Amino acid sequence: MNVTPLALHHAPLLHTLYAAAPGYFALLGTRVPTLSEVQRDVEIALLDPRRHLELLHDAAGELVGSLDCKQDYPNPGDLTINLLLIREDRQSQGLGERTVRDLERRLPRGTTRILASVLGENPRGARFWECLGYTFALDARPSLTWYAKPVAVLPTGPGGDGLHAVSSRRTV
Repeated sequence: MNVTPLALHHAPLLHTLYAAAPGYFALLGTRVPTLSEVQRDVEIALLDPRRHLELLHDAAGELVGSLDCKQDYPNPGDLTINLLLIREDRQSQGLGERTVRDLERRLPRGTTRILASVLGENPRGARFWECLGYTFALDARPSLTWYAKPVAVLPTGPGGDGLHAVSSRRTV
């Protein structure tokens, strides 16, 4: 899986991805966001230095998904996956699992736990995280549930943000 750090000029690509995953927004009881809403959301997210937004591409370079995570949230040492979204026509092909395993290999130094939020009533999402070794951590229904996985502690130090030092990145 190749990842590209999301920049504001990528908002149209993210919007296209959202349009290719209408079931996710239906699950939340909302419509697919407009391009201007996506642009505003990306702009706001990029103001937070703890947020990491990525576009996901398959080996052929095709856009297949996105990843949104936040470092040191809700607590220091936590990395929270806010959203892992794979296009509906590419789901159940192992892309989500590959994305998570890649993220687990390049965690920022000092990360002690990964949290994954599952929005809405989403048994399929809960099963996905459980199959990857995450366990139920917190019930905040009806809006979301949290799953967690402890990780080996990497020492803090210079160059400690693995989310920016991965060789599989490419630029769009």
